[in-house]
Amino acid sequence: MDKLQTINPGFYADIRSIILEAKNDAACGAEYVRMMMYWHLGERIFVEEQRGQDRAEYGDYLIKNLAESLEIEFGSGFGYRQLAYCRKFYRTYPTIADIHKELNWFQYRLLSSIDDDFKREYYELEATNHSWTGRELERQINSLLYERLLASNDKEAVLAVARKQRIPEKPTEIIKDPMFLEFLGLKREAEYYEKDIESALITHLQEFLLELGNGFTFSARQKRLLIENDEFFADLIFYNRLLRCFVVIEIKTHKLTHEDLGQLQMYVNYYDRYEKLPDENPTVGILLCTAKNDLLAKITLPEDNAHILTSKYQLYLPSERVLIEEIKEVIELAEEKEDEHGGK
Repeated sequence: MDKLQTINPGFYADIRSIILEAKNDAACGAEYVRMMMYWHLGERIFVEEQRGQDRAEYGDYLIKNLAESLEIEFGSGFGYRQLAYCRKFYRTYPTIADIHKELNWFQYRLLSSIDDDFKREYYELEATNHSWTGRELERQINSLLYERLLASNDKEAVLAVARKQRIPEKPTEIIKDPMFLEFLGLKREAEYYEKDIESALITHLQEFLLELGNGFTFSARQKRLLIENDEFFADLIFYNRLLRCFVVIEIKTHKLTHEDLGQLQMYVNYYDRYEKLPDENPTVGILLCTAKNDLLAKITLPEDNAHILTSKYQLYLPSERVLIEEIKEVIELAEEKEDEHGGK
């Protein structure tokens, strides 16, 4: 196909008018006005593109030639990639009423790159509900938050919580496995002490709360528990307002052991008997370890256990391929547990 030599004058005039009008409206730097400009650009490009739909490469050539002309008049902010994003933005959100004023252009670029409608809706709702920044949304997408939640829940339940149609009832609806703590910025050392990771988590508390999930508030660090004349110290205490319960988190720098589970069970029992109010739900315990042993946990804990959870943590975000493989393993284990439960 020969390269287009000219651009429809009426088409270019429409594009130019959209940009100039947005520049006038956005004199105060309104982000929403800028987004609407990109949406209208995408709409106009898409409409013009349909006139040449019998030529498979028409759209790319149209955008390329349009970008060359716009960059001469308006600068590099209207290059090929930006115009391609505009077209994708419009095709993903063809109804202007579906665009949230709380989100910005960078966030909509990220959302428009997600092909799965349910997955995109989840991130869109969570970013809006919890006022995520663009970087926070990017981090959650890259760490496969949606897939990690699906490992322990069904799609309808995950979306119902994001849509505020229901409140989580079980810890597994919120707690993720694995957890990624790459935001701590720790160097790649052979080993760390538990107090090093704990201190780093407190320093990066905002990022840790984001990774923990919805409804968490920080309560205490190294909480002293006095049992007769013996002192014990729980690493981190949180409260989850959605589950309406305390959450005790223990950090271990080794593979899960039955001693770790017993220690955490004692802390959970203590909170249930001495800290929990009558109208609050049972305390949840989360054991963060470098490697899990699901069979050991199953044998060590009561058969009806629903409040002691184990989650593998990693200090570095692995590649997407490794992430997907790990999540598949978690899903397979969850399915095996369901099959066992159903067979009883």
